[in-house]
Parts: sequence; C-alpha cells; structure tokens
Amino acid sequence: MPTTTRFARLRPRATWPLAALLAAASVPAHALPSFARQTGDDCAACHIGAFGPQLTPHGMKFKMGGYTDSNGKNDSLPVSAMLVESWFHTKKDQPPADGPNNKALLQEASLFLAGRLGEHVGSFAQGTWSDTGRRKFTMDNVDVRYTNTLQLAGKDTVLGLSFNNNPTVTDPFNTVPAWRFPYMATEMAPGPAASPIIDGALAGQVGGLAAYGLWNDSVYAELGGYRTMGRSFLENVNVLAPGDNLDKINGVAPYWRVGYFQDLHKSAWHVGMFGFDPNLKPGGVAGPTDKYRDIGVDASYQFLGTRKHVFALNTAYIHEKRKFDASFDSTCTTPDAPCSQSGNVNRFDLSGSYHYDQTWGVTAGMFGVKGSADSGLYSGVSVLNKPDSDGYILQADWTPLGKENSWGAPWANLRLGLQYTGYTKFNGSKNNYDGTGRNASDNNTLYAFAWAAF
Repeated sequence: MPTTTRFARLRPRATWPLAALLAAASVPAHALPSFARQTGDDCAACHIGAFGPQLTPHGMKFKMGGYTDSNGKNDSLPVSAMLVESWFHTKKDQPPADGPNNKALLQEASLFLAGRLGEHVGSFAQGTWSDTGRRKFTMDNVDVRYTNTLQLAGKDTVLGLSFNNNPTVTDPFNTVPAWRFPYMATEMAPGPAASPIIDGALAGQVGGLAAYGLWNDSVYAELGGYRTMGRSFLENVNVLAPGDNLDKINGVAPYWRVGYFQDLHKSAWHVGMFGFDPNLKPGGVAGPTDKYRDIGVDASYQFLGTRKHVFALNTAYIHEKRKFDASFDSTCTTPDAPCSQSGNVNRFDLSGSYHYDQTWGVTAGMFGVKGSADSGLYSGVSVLNKPDSDGYILQADWTPLGKENSWGAPWANLRLGLQYTGYTKFNGSKNNYDGTGRNASDNNTLYAFAWAAF
C-alpha cells in the first residue's frame, strides 16, 4: 500500500475515508529484485543495509534516471513480489473496536511492475493485498517515468516526467513522508490525531504529472500538479469502499521540490525544500474549500566509506497552515468539523542509522507533532483538544539475504526486524489524554516483522 507510517498517521479531518488511513499507515517498498536483475548490481549497491527503501547515491541516480539503467541484456522481466509477516503488542490493550492486541498477521502481499519498459521509460507500480484492511487486492504506489539525458549549460542534465498517485513518492531522498523512517511499521497500533496533509493523507486517491530535472549531478528540482481520481475508478481498484467519503481537490493541487545534492563517493549529503497546496471540497460538494498550505525543509547525510560501516542521518520539518472555509462550524455542533476557521499543524522527524557489513543495522528516530487546539477536530481523542504528540522509535534488523554473495541473489531478499515505538506525549497530554484514563505510554508498541522480496 502507498507510503508508511510508520505509526498510523491520521488525517487532518477525521471524516476522510478509510483508504486515506491505510495509505497513511502503509509501507514503502523500493528494494526490488527486478531492479537488481536489470542492472546486474546487488541490492546493496542501491540501498543502505542491502534492503530498501533507504537509497545510496547510486540508488538515487537510478531512480532519477527513470528506473531505466541496465546491464545491456534484454532478458530481465520487470516483475517482483513482496511478503511481510508481522506481530505487534501495545503496552495496554486497545478498545475492542480498534482490533486485537498480540496478533500475528500477513501485513502485506504485493506484486510489482518495476523496471525498464523501454529505452526512456520505466516504472515502479505496486498492487497490494493486506490482512489488515478489507482483504482485497488494492492499487498501491504508482510511479511511471519518461526520462532523457542532455547537455544544459555544458553540464549533464537528466530531465523526466512522472505520472504518480502520491505526492512525495517521486522523491529520491529518505526525508519526505513517502520514504522516511520507519520503513516498516504496524498498521494496527494507535497513532497521533493529526499530521500535515502531505503526510500520506491523499496517497492513492490522486493522480498527478510531475516534471523534474537533475543538473550536474547536484541540483534537483520538481514541479507537479495533482487531481482527485474518479470515485468509480477508486472503487474498482479497491482504494475506496462504497460509502467512503471522498474529499476532492478543487482544480489542481501544486507540488514542488528543490534540493542540492553532493555525492562525494565516500559520503553524500543534501539539503532541500518542498511544498504541497491542495484546496479540498469536503465530500466533493461544490462551494467553498478547505485550504492546506504545506512547506517543508529537509536534509540528509550519509557516510559510506568502504561500505563496511555505513552511517545515515535524515531529518525534515513540515509546517502546515489550514483555513477551513468549507467545513468550519462556529457552533461546534457538527461531529469532526473544526470549531476554528484557521489553524496549523507542524511535524518534525529525525532519524540516524548504522549498518555493519550491509547485514546488521540499528536505527533510532524521534518525531513530534504540534498543532492548534480545536474542540471540534479533536473531540473524543484529546481532553485538551490538541494533536500534540512526541515519541521515539528504536529498531534493530538483520538482513541475511540481499547481498551479492548471499544465497539466491538477486532473487531472494530478506530482512528480519524488531522495533519499539514509545510515546512521551499523545494527543496533547502525557496522562489521561482521552479522558478514559489512557496514558501516552499505553500506546507504546513492540513490533516484529519478516520482510521478503522475490
């Protein structure tokens, strides 16, 4: 399914459909054997820790090149599959309506059309069945590209077009919502009551065309526009169920991205900015719109050395300004409707990782969500009517399969991981945040996974 959390990110409006929740709580998968077969490289050449989605500079350039680089052979099928088996435990049982605790399940089973489709055309397209949703095969991340290389001001320049269904899924860096840590997480544990809309809320529901370029292997820029896809299509591909609410983008929602990137061979770094500005019609009804203005800044650093000891650092901050011209209710009598006409939500993420010999890895991350209080949006989930949540994520993983000399390479890839998410604040408070006696730490989650790609 499209983009992770990672810890279930909820929508800015509680009435957004189930598909948006699944999109926000799903998992990115980008380390695919079809790419390795096509290029002749092992997965460790493109991915830190020999498994995705965290990209090395080589992997970033492969993606920006439209997934078209190859070893010159034409016998590689651009087809892969993925299975994720998982188990989770929250410190305190969730309400019965939110599902069982201590449960093992088939979290995802995916098929991919991923790789070179022509000299200038490549794709990363995913369909997923999940035991955590409606148990139907669903359209997931789609990123189909056309690219070409030319000289601009005497420098090599990659220019491309991408059709995709998730803002930020086109990005080559592991700082934006579609690709940030944690790269695998449970979809069953509670999550904060709000996050910026760019944080996966519209993933899978929209279609967009983005033009991008990489100049002199250093300057990256992207500009795109998104529209909501039709309800009948979204129901046919199981992104929506009949009766799900669908908030539609009014006109075209612009997405932009700029970044400066340096590959120093033994290390690499980037700094950048990005933004997304959708105006939504609640329920698709004509009239006033709810306006969201997201702007983010991000940076990353990788120490690669001889690839024996690899360190990576990723961070981003997103500020969202909201104006609810359509759904604002000054009487505070409409369920889930905002009582304030304007507000904001801010999000900060930071993660650092160490991998030894492309096999053993540890990652630590922290996150924080801050937002304006609103007794309509957050009633029932926060006694303070606030979405403020802070926490940390710790993960240890072992990747026995995925390197050049491992068994079944490049067909067999496997990562086993153990992850712990802890909350110091949840929906506005450390203690009794929802008025029922539940504390932030009651949502602390232990999560184990087996992630395989073929």
